[in-house]
Amino acid sequence: MNGQNRKDVVPGKEVNIVLKQDQRSGKLTRGIVKDLLTNSPTHPHGIKVRLTDGQVGRVKEIISPSN
Repeated sequence: MNGQNRKDVVPGKEVNIVLKQDQRSGKLTRGIVKDLLTNSPTHPHGIKVRLTDGQVGRVKEIISPSN
């Protein structure tokens, strides 16, 4: 599942994000969502989130199954 819809991205979900410095390479970082930083319901590049370890990036994939 991609991370373009805000309703699909909730705190506690495991996701793959792309960090700002990794946008050119497309390198993904896996983590658990702590906060949602995008207010709009959708975003073409992915919803911006903060992970529990403090890293910020845009969601590319949602790993956790829907609850």
